[in-house]
Amino acid sequence: MSRPSGRDVVRNAIFIIVVPGVVGGLIPALITRYESQDWGAWGLLIRVAAWLLIALGAAVLLYGVWRFAAEGRGTPSPTAPTEQLVVAGPYRYVRNPMYLAVGAVIAGQALLFGSVALVAYLAVFIVAVVSFVKGYEEPTLRRTFGAEYEAYCQRVPAWVPHRPR
Repeated sequence: MSRPSGRDVVRNAIFIIVVPGVVGGLIPALITRYESQDWGAWGLLIRVAAWLLIALGAAVLLYGVWRFAAEGRGTPSPTAPTEQLVVAGPYRYVRNPMYLAVGAVIAGQALLFGSVALVAYLAVFIVAVVSFVKGYEEPTLRRTFGAEYEAYCQRVPAWVPHRPR
């Protein structure tokens, strides 16, 4: 893996702030207003599980974006797509790790704040993401990368991570 260019780092930083920052951070904050739930005796366990989801989701997201800059020479954004198909790092285990990561961050916040509204938002997020992937992203990747993308699809599942063969 090569070092990303300064331009790719800047474009990916902007992407992180604008897209997952808003979808996984700002909107959940507006919904919950950071009003926490009193979980009683289960509180510590639930908070730990919630923070694990948030931390793991954020780590996978950041590493995935780094792979897009370093390996793909581009961004996750359709406005500045990668030049190379990214198939390493978290993409070795699942084709859509960044969407799953943002979903984990939202789910962790829903748990942390005990927010039914945030669970509903997560459901809307899932429908929107799957629709976008099926309607735009997969067809675009097929046109752009052809047989390379088809072979990747045969090896790696879209949504449920697996151990590479």
